[in-house]
Amino acid sequence: MPSRWREYWRANYLPGERKLVQKLDFFILTFCCLSYFLNYLDRSNLANAYVSGMREDLSFRGNQLNQINTVFTVGYVIGQIPSNLALYYIPPRIYFPSMMVIWGGLTMVTASAQSPGAIMAIRFFQGIAESTTFVGTHYILGSWYTARELGKRSGIFTASGLAGTMIGGFIQTGINSSLDGRHGLAGWRWLFIIDGIITFPVALYGFLLFPDTPHKTHAPYLSAAEQTLAKSRVPDVPAPKPLSWAFLKRVWTSWQWYGFVMLWIIAGETESFSTNSLLALYLKGHPSRKYAVSQLNNYPTGVPAVGIVSTLFWATLTDFLGGRRWLVGYFIAVTGIVTSAMILSQTGDSGGGTAVVMAAYYWAGSVYACQATFFAWANDAMRYEEDQLRAVVIAGMNLGSNAVNAWWSILFYGANFAPWFVRGMWAMIGCSIALAIWTSGLIWFGRKEDRKVLEHPELVPEAERERGLSVDHEKEGFEEKM
Repeated sequence: MPSRWREYWRANYLPGERKLVQKLDFFILTFCCLSYFLNYLDRSNLANAYVSGMREDLSFRGNQLNQINTVFTVGYVIGQIPSNLALYYIPPRIYFPSMMVIWGGLTMVTASAQSPGAIMAIRFFQGIAESTTFVGTHYILGSWYTARELGKRSGIFTASGLAGTMIGGFIQTGINSSLDGRHGLAGWRWLFIIDGIITFPVALYGFLLFPDTPHKTHAPYLSAAEQTLAKSRVPDVPAPKPLSWAFLKRVWTSWQWYGFVMLWIIAGETESFSTNSLLALYLKGHPSRKYAVSQLNNYPTGVPAVGIVSTLFWATLTDFLGGRRWLVGYFIAVTGIVTSAMILSQTGDSGGGTAVVMAAYYWAGSVYACQATFFAWANDAMRYEEDQLRAVVIAGMNLGSNAVNAWWSILFYGANFAPWFVRGMWAMIGCSIALAIWTSGLIWFGRKEDRKVLEHPELVPEAERERGLSVDHEKEGFEEKM
C-alpha cells in the first residue's frame, strides 16, 4: 500500500506534461474556485441575512424564505442545459465572466429590496445567471484533465463552494457588528453590497486569462507545444454542430442520461439538511434556548467544514482506487439513515437534544462529497462519448436535481416545520435507501461500458497510450504501467 501511494502521487508524466498541468491547475482552478466560492457565498448569505434581521425588516411570513429559494431554483433549472451548451459554442472565457458580472450586479440590487416579493424577482434572474458555474466547471474540468487527475480537481472545486458557505457566516457576523446602521443601511443589506463588489475583479480575471477548452485555447501562457500536448491528453472533439433531432434522440436513448440524471436527483436530496440550512433554522426555533445572532451565523459553519474535509478525502481516495466513485454512494446512504435516526430520536426532548442534533447535522455535512465524485463519475463514464452529449448530461444532472428540489424543500423542509423537520427526516431515510440501490445499478452499466473501451483501444487518447495506460475496472481500475 505505501508503494501504491508513492506511485499515485508521483504520477508518470510525459516530458513537459507536469508543467502543463501545473499551469492548468493555476489558471483554471483559481478562476473556477473563486467563482464558485462567490456563488455559494451569495446563496448561503441569504439564509444568514434572514436570521440577521432581514426576516423582521421585510416582514417575512410562513415559508416565504423557502419560496424565494424555490424561485431561485426555477431560474437555475431553466438555465442549466442552455448554459452548458453555450460553453460548447461560445468561448468559456467570455461566457463564464459575463454571467458573473450579471449575478454580481443582481446581488448588489438585493440590498435595495423592500419586500420578500422583490427578492423573489431578483433571485429568479440570479438563478439563471448562476446556472453555468457548477455544471459548466465540471464540463471544463472533464475537457482538460485525465481520469486519474479529475477527482482531485473536482474535489478542490467543490470544496471552494463549501468554503463560501462556511465563511459566509463569519462575514455576516463581521459586517453586522461593524457596518450595521452605517449610512442608514442594516447589516444584512451591506452583506449583499459587499458580495456583489468582490465578484467583479474575479470576472475581469476570467476575461483575460481563462484558457477555454483544449481544442479552442489561445491562452498566452501556453506554448504551441503545450497546446498540442493538451489536445493529445484528451479524446478528439469534432467541430461544433447545430442542434438536431438526431442529437436529441441520441440523448434520450443513452443510458448515461437516465443513469446519471437520476443519480444526482437522488443524491442531491441527500444534501437537503445542509442546502436548506436546517441547523440554523433548528437553532433559531430551538424549543428551550435563545441564541444570539453571532451564534446563529457561526455555529452552522461546522457543517460545510465537515463537507470540505469529506469532499477532499473521497475525491482523492476514489482517484487512488482507480475511479471507484460509487463507493461514495454507499457512504452517503449510511450517513443519511443514521443522522436522520439521531434527530428523530430527540424530537420528544423538551430541551431540544441539542448535542445529538448538532452532531447529526455536522455529520450530515459529509454528504457534500457526492458533488465532486458523482460529477467526476459522469465525466469518466462519458470520456469517449461525443462532447456535446457530455455537456448535456452533466447539465441535465443538475437540472433534474434542482427541478425536484424546487418543490422538495417546501414539502419536506419548509421553515414552518422547524425545529424538528420530522417529515424531512423520513424523506432522507427513503432517499438514502434509493441511492444505494441506484448506485448498484450504475456500477453494472459502467462495467459494460468499460469492456467496450477494452475492445477499442484506439479510443484512448494518444498521450495515454504513450504512457501505457490499461483500462481494467474489473481488477485495478485505471492503472498506469510503470
